[in-house]
Amino acid sequence: MARGHQKAQSQAKNLAKQAAMKSKQGHNANEQKKAALKALTFQCPVCRGMMPDPKTYKQHFENKHPKDPLPEELKDL
Repeated sequence: MARGHQKAQSQAKNLAKQAAMKSKQGHNANEQKKAALKALTFQCPVCRGMMPDPKTYKQHFENKHPKDPLPEELKDL
C-alpha cells in the first residue's frame, strides 16, 4: 500500500507544478501580445493591416494595393 500513497502524492505534486507553470506562461504571453501591439504603429487604410515601420508599410502598400493611390504619409519616403 505504500506505493499507492506515493503515487497519489506524486500526482498531486505534479498537478500543482503544472498549474504553476501554466499560470506563469499565460502571464508572459499576455505581456508579449501587448508589446507586439505597441510595436505596430502604422495601419493600412485599405485592408487595416498593421505594420511596425514605414518601410514595411510602403512595401506592403505597393505589393498588396498597386492600383490604389499611395497615402500621403508614404509619398515622402
